[in-house]
Amino acid sequence: MTQEQLKKIIEAALLMSGRPLSINQLLDLFEKDAEPPEKSDIRAALTELQADYVDRGAELKEVASGFRFQVKSDYAPWVNRLYDERTPRYSRALLETLAIIAYRQPITRGEIEDIRGVSVNTNIIKTMQEREWIRVIGYRDVPGKPELLATTKQFLDYFNLKQLSDLPSLAEIKDYDQLNPDLFATLEAEMGRPAAVLSDQANPQASAPATAEVQSSDDNIVPFSG
Repeated sequence: MTQEQLKKIIEAALLMSGRPLSINQLLDLFEKDAEPPEKSDIRAALTELQADYVDRGAELKEVASGFRFQVKSDYAPWVNRLYDERTPRYSRALLETLAIIAYRQPITRGEIEDIRGVSVNTNIIKTMQEREWIRVIGYRDVPGKPELLATTKQFLDYFNLKQLSDLPSLAEIKDYDQLNPDLFATLEAEMGRPAAVLSDQANPQASAPATAEVQSSDDNIVPFSG
């Protein structure tokens, strides 16, 4: 098999998959071949495909779960007209809660409430879990054993990110409308950076939550075994 044939097979698989595919998943396509390609061959084909799509309306993007073809953001407004469903709009409370989880993970619901200054609606946590943006990864070793929440690969995929370190720092997030300016006061004190806020009026992918580059300590964590 030539490198050009390999590239076309990978292109076809990614176009038809409907989900990101990792390099290992792409390798599985060739497991019955007499001379299957190496990982380096797959990676080279992906790099060539990314270059092929530089000047097109779509792009090959690497996210947390693997590689996928997606519409470039410049052309999304027109492509979205193909669909009857409206782009989901998330409440301010949900976006604030998601931002805190992404920035301070692993974190308990009580700790989120301490930062926001208000109780967290159960439906907000349920919505994020149903979308597979967050999951329980363990329990804090304190009375009551509260659940520890953290983000998932699906969260990164949705926000077009490969890893948590790709999230913008607090200082880089545009301050859209000065909503709840004290929301990240605690975080600002810990990081020594200006606090920022999120607006649910912006596109969720354009207003990704605050960085998780610095995570809270793993002290007093009971691993999740379920």
